[in-house]
Amino acid sequence: MALKRKAAKRVKSKPRKPALSAETTAPHPSLAKYGKPMLAALAKLGIQREFDLVLHLPMRYDDETRLYPISAAPEGAPVLVEGVVTDNAIKFRPKRQLVCTVEDASGVVMMRFLNFYGSQVKQLAPGTRVRLFGEIRQGFFGAEMVHPRYRVVRDDTPLAQTLTPVYPTTAGLNQANLQRMTRAALSVNDLADTLPESLLGKLRLPAFRDSVTFLHHPPPGAEQSALQSRSHAAWRRVKFDELLAQQLSMRVHYDQRKTVGAPALPAKHKITQQLLKALPFKLTSAQMKAGAEIERDLGQPHPMQRLLQGDVGSGKTVVAALAALQAIENGYQVAVMAPTEILGEQHYAKFSTWLGELDIEIAWLSGSLARKDKRASLDAIASGSAQIAIGTHALFQDAVEFSRLGLAIVDEQHRFGVRQRLALRLKGAKAGTTVQPHQLMMSATPIPRTLAMSYYADLDVSVIDELPPGRTAIATRLVADTRRDEVIQRIRDACVAGSQAYWVCPLIEESEVLQLQTALDTHAQLLATFPELKVGLVHGRLPAAEKLAVMQSFKNGEIQLLVATTVIEVGVDVPNATLMVIEHAERMGLAQLHQLRGRVGRGAQASTCILLYQQPLSQLARERLKIIYESGDGFEIAQHDLRVRGPGELLGARQSGVPMLRFADLDADVDLLEAARVVAADLLRDQPAVAERHLQRWLGGRQQYLRV
Repeated sequence: MALKRKAAKRVKSKPRKPALSAETTAPHPSLAKYGKPMLAALAKLGIQREFDLVLHLPMRYDDETRLYPISAAPEGAPVLVEGVVTDNAIKFRPKRQLVCTVEDASGVVMMRFLNFYGSQVKQLAPGTRVRLFGEIRQGFFGAEMVHPRYRVVRDDTPLAQTLTPVYPTTAGLNQANLQRMTRAALSVNDLADTLPESLLGKLRLPAFRDSVTFLHHPPPGAEQSALQSRSHAAWRRVKFDELLAQQLSMRVHYDQRKTVGAPALPAKHKITQQLLKALPFKLTSAQMKAGAEIERDLGQPHPMQRLLQGDVGSGKTVVAALAALQAIENGYQVAVMAPTEILGEQHYAKFSTWLGELDIEIAWLSGSLARKDKRASLDAIASGSAQIAIGTHALFQDAVEFSRLGLAIVDEQHRFGVRQRLALRLKGAKAGTTVQPHQLMMSATPIPRTLAMSYYADLDVSVIDELPPGRTAIATRLVADTRRDEVIQRIRDACVAGSQAYWVCPLIEESEVLQLQTALDTHAQLLATFPELKVGLVHGRLPAAEKLAVMQSFKNGEIQLLVATTVIEVGVDVPNATLMVIEHAERMGLAQLHQLRGRVGRGAQASTCILLYQQPLSQLARERLKIIYESGDGFEIAQHDLRVRGPGELLGARQSGVPMLRFADLDADVDLLEAARVVAADLLRDQPAVAERHLQRWLGGRQQYLRV
């Protein structure tokens, strides 16, 4: 039986909005017995129905099944001891606290409370028998426990028969209440298996009831290491069920999309062939394969939802341009949305260059456009005279109306929220119909295989896994900040020889906490250091027109050294730039470092990226720099990034519409993920009732996951 902790007075905190507020406006009937404060606390933990308590599994366990004599209890480890209070007093050295002396036949331990209620002084009066759980350490009063869990007991009070679960909790919900509610949920809910016994035998997985009962209340002899590492068979069963629920929900969404109408845009190979003949380069085999997959999807009468991913410089934009022409050949418009004006402007420039001879009208739309220019773009889009609209977030504002939108292309899709991508897609939906445009999403941040198998299972994925011929490998150098003078000389030599260089800084303004070099200060210093060079500056807070003017000057070769923040992370393409210095590289993530490095090496000249770091390095920073130094493969780097940061950060805004994994680990549980993919497909095809039952168990009524 779990011991109760006498809690100190809580500081009132501002209540957080439940993560699934749309689903929590009315409590589930199974939780109706709890009051509003308890329901709010449960909602913060994602518990919206009683069965969710069954799936709210312990993060660790305390062993209250063994009672130690006080003198034999090991120090520095949580232990259970029992004795009689022989003295208690409020002491003021070193500060106000309640100190109780507890004795058994073998020795003495002090129980010390820095925060306590007046009622505790009476409750712990001399002569009271108490059972304490905590760590014994040598302290101000000798051997002591500080704020132990304790319980008043009798001589015959039995010990716990199972390990005591310790659950993730939140303000307003203590362990004792969670333990009580979970025991009740385990006793009244249906724990029968959702999956056939034959399937469980094939996968060598235990029954669901046995697994969750074991995980909530393991026997004393349970192997703690297997429980903590989540490698125990009971954990594997729960993780498989979770992965299966995710696969089923994503697959259902994928199948539901086939029931929605979209304009069939068959390939006509007219202006697409004209573009291919006009290009000064030939497509790689990977580009042609991805293009063929997109071409086939666009010809279907239901919405394409395909993710085109490839490493930096692999040539995704030209594949997207061919897809756009296929829509235009069929009389439809195309929207191309980019997360930044720099990237959007670059797309506009590339599309204009490639399609300029094909009599294709392209409209540019961004928040910084002058009112007159914006009105002209809006009119051209609404009338249909603009066959392609390229822009930023401004494309899905209410004022934007398309005449006949057939394809939406979203670049760097992970930077947009679910609602933003949906808003653009709905621009092509006509009132009173279910017809939607096709959607092509692009990402230059390679997605690890396991992430694509799980969180992107509702998408078709095309991969461009080779670079265009003529590209040279980028040399990466790790250089300590103490060798800054050598780096400056390297910049001077490169620029004097006719090349261009980037100097990337992570912050615009000085931070007292991080004390990072700022772009403004660095620009001033480099102006003084290189009086013979033209040094430019670009950062996110510059007015859009000024930002674009600086980038154009750099691209034209008028600026030799560009000091920039990470605003240049994606989309900037200057073939003559062969050297990049990244300031405070130890502070940046792997994906960002790889993206930045990809801004050089765009031409045929040998290129170098210098990662300038400050010592001392943390273990994590050292690991990141080692990975980026040793590998130029974006997919390999992304796999490392997944291992270091987990899926939540890598998914970005997408996570708000996809069931996040609580138990399964995409790195450690690949075998379970692969099995879940196969089983999900089989169940939906052969046993849809079993699939529905499993989804209901894991998602309940939260089918908003299927609306992404």
